[in-house]
Amino acid sequence: MKNSAVKPLFGLFLFLTSQLIFAQTVRFQQAVDYQMDVKMDVQKNQYTGTQVLKYTNNSPDTLDRVFYHLYYNAFQPGSMMDVRSRTIADPDRRVADRIAKLKPDEIGYIHVSNLKMNGKGVEFKEVETILEVKLSDPILPNSEVTFELEFSGQVPLQIRRSGRDSEEGVRLSMSQWYPKMANYDEQGWHANPYIAREFYGIWGDFDVKITIDKTYVLGGTGYLQNPNEIGYGYENAGVKVPEVKGKTLTWHFVAPKVHDFMWGADPNYQHDKIQMENGIIVHHFFIPGPNTSESWEKLKEYTPKAINFFSENFGQYPYKQFSVVQGGDGGMEYAMSTFITGERGISSLSGVMIHELAHSWFHGVLASNESLYPWMDEGFTSYASSLARASIFQSSGNPHSGSYAGYLRLAKSGQEEPMSTHSDHYHTNSAYSAAAYSKGAVFLEQLGYVIGAEVRDRGMLRYFNTWKFKHPNVNDLIRVMEKGSGLELDWYKEYFVNTTKTIDYGVKSVKPMGEQTEITLERIGLMPMPLDVVITYVDGTSELVYLPMVIMRGEKPAEKGMPARVLTAAWPWTNLTKAFMLQKNINTIKSVEIDPSKRMADLRPENNKVEF
Repeated sequence: MKNSAVKPLFGLFLFLTSQLIFAQTVRFQQAVDYQMDVKMDVQKNQYTGTQVLKYTNNSPDTLDRVFYHLYYNAFQPGSMMDVRSRTIADPDRRVADRIAKLKPDEIGYIHVSNLKMNGKGVEFKEVETILEVKLSDPILPNSEVTFELEFSGQVPLQIRRSGRDSEEGVRLSMSQWYPKMANYDEQGWHANPYIAREFYGIWGDFDVKITIDKTYVLGGTGYLQNPNEIGYGYENAGVKVPEVKGKTLTWHFVAPKVHDFMWGADPNYQHDKIQMENGIIVHHFFIPGPNTSESWEKLKEYTPKAINFFSENFGQYPYKQFSVVQGGDGGMEYAMSTFITGERGISSLSGVMIHELAHSWFHGVLASNESLYPWMDEGFTSYASSLARASIFQSSGNPHSGSYAGYLRLAKSGQEEPMSTHSDHYHTNSAYSAAAYSKGAVFLEQLGYVIGAEVRDRGMLRYFNTWKFKHPNVNDLIRVMEKGSGLELDWYKEYFVNTTKTIDYGVKSVKPMGEQTEITLERIGLMPMPLDVVITYVDGTSELVYLPMVIMRGEKPAEKGMPARVLTAAWPWTNLTKAFMLQKNINTIKSVEIDPSKRMADLRPENNKVEF
């Protein structure tokens, strides 16, 4: 009797345990729907607003608390951003100690009041850049609730990304300006304090009304709903702008399926519109003058070309418009838009625009958690923008040479940290930048060496179309590339992302063996790789010996532009050397070279080639 009773109980325990494990690991996405009505006082640089947020809990978890980001609170003396900037070994020159010196009317803040969920007040506490909200009624799985709140803010003096009165004279660069719900996913809440690094948001629909002095022109995220009321855009169409009574105008924007909302405002903005053949409208907003007008006029050619390039190679741009707005402190990507500093020559201006536009694919539509995987945004954006610039300007040479140089400098510096490091917790800014931007770009170009460039390119399109609007992580990318290539690639991720082990191969010896030649290669670095070894002969011909790793469980296809393969032999990663026999007399050989394509990030390429 005892045994028969225990067995069903044990079975029930196993079932419940399996359900709990499933509930903890299932993929899901929360959803938001923002309605905001904001009034801006351009004299005081302050604003007030109301926010109604419909929040859908698509997770299997019951939530008894939520968190909002209050980014502007970082721009106060003594904040975490201020302290981090003043104590890090290599501070960002744009920040340095500037926050510590802000006066009361120069600081930034966002304060929330009268917060309710489903009409009922809740407890909340402001902890610098995070609003902690304790719910009296939990949010059940697969349910929707409505949060209502009032908020007030002060726009900080322009220091990092957002702010007022930039060095170029832009009045308002309004990003990170509203109470923004933090994301909750299969890893839990991501309520990271803001120290000027990366962002992670929830997709949803935004309906935003901004009331501001009628002399200001606005541009950024979202489709303008009331152009007739404000005369917006009529000046370019030769139509008389309607007379506006009163001192202010209300601009009404709607942005579907975005995870952020930014806007720039200045009374001197010139607004140019470019209609693309596919219907997409490009908006440019800049302050005309001797340092801007000529370059921004030329930019009208390059923004549409870049949109077309990225759509063809990385997936179709999903929105009906894109806005390039002069503002910020360099270049920064946002939903359907970007801030860039505008007083640049056309080469610099177009280069920054192309980079920030490329973010629309990796930050805007794929939107991996940038805090955990900054390289999946910054690195992939650097990779894509380098290709776009090379194509648009028809430049020669390796478009990724700068990324390789940046990574190799980092690898040799002794300051490298794994790319799996949380972006906020890199020890230095330089290590973060080189890992996120340079090594992230090398990851993709080198992946083409591992699986074949054409396979990698098809994989990038499949990656976008499979994971758009789904927050992919590195495993999702690897699985797409494995399915496309038929190879196992977990080792590539483990070595190149999760460690700082480096690649270093060399030609150890080339010896005559009668009418044959024995070539021995050695692995000196700690990261194993497959190898393309090209033998060039004195008669000018060449052949390729391909050495995939055993753990790849397959071979990449022959690549265009490479010599014909004469030998393929798998190399176990445990073996430090690999010898193979070439059916040619050594006297016929001119050189033996590992990876002449230079796609493998070999720490010491000088030992990759032997010449006779």
